[in-house]
Amino acid sequence: MTDSPTPKQHIAHTLLSRAHSPDSATQQFTERIKQKPLYLRPTSPSASDNRSRRRLHRLQKKEYFRRHQRPQPLSAREKRSSGLHDLPKDECKYAIFKGLHELWISYMQELLDLGGSAARGRCSLTPSSHGAKLVSADYHGAEVEVVRSRSSGRVGLKGIVVRDTKFTFVIVTAKDEVKSKWYLVTVVVLAYCYLKLTGLNDYSDSERTYGLQIYCAAASTDERGVCS
Repeated sequence: MTDSPTPKQHIAHTLLSRAHSPDSATQQFTERIKQKPLYLRPTSPSASDNRSRRRLHRLQKKEYFRRHQRPQPLSAREKRSSGLHDLPKDECKYAIFKGLHELWISYMQELLDLGGSAARGRCSLTPSSHGAKLVSADYHGAEVEVVRSRSSGRVGLKGIVVRDTKFTFVIVTAKDEVKSKWYLVTVVVLAYCYLKLTGLNDYSDSERTYGLQIYCAAASTDERGVCS
């Protein structure tokens, strides 16, 4: 009777036997190799899981773009309906905007590089050197006065600018009245030296090169040291 052939030892068991004792090699071979599950095919997700995963990915993508996009500006209709540019009557007080006028004077001095020469009446402002700055300047807080207009009722109107729109100046007078002035009238802005801002329709074509006429004069100083 012939003996049955001895089964060939697994190559992994042979290698483990070289580094560990027989008992340790057998234990590691059994736990790590023989009893290790082998997944031939992963579990397929159901249709509902796929739908939920796609929905979650779509929401995450939408949230990402929503957080990284710039907010859209309001339309003119939305601004009117929300009252964004409405001026409450109880807040349109001349005394309230007087401090803003003081800040505007400092702003204009820095913008036009006005120093001691401006206070002494020797400021050198020309359309070529300061015209572009004056056209793009912010006039919120400026004290303006109408000195010439096609409507005689606007002449002499004086106050502090509380809104500078594309075509109008909205001012608050010393009597706490809100008035609107069109750019087609002549306006005097007071800030140490007189800056005469002229509407285009008041002059001929030869004088419309810059759309802004400027003249300087010695400014009178009141008790606060501010030109008026």
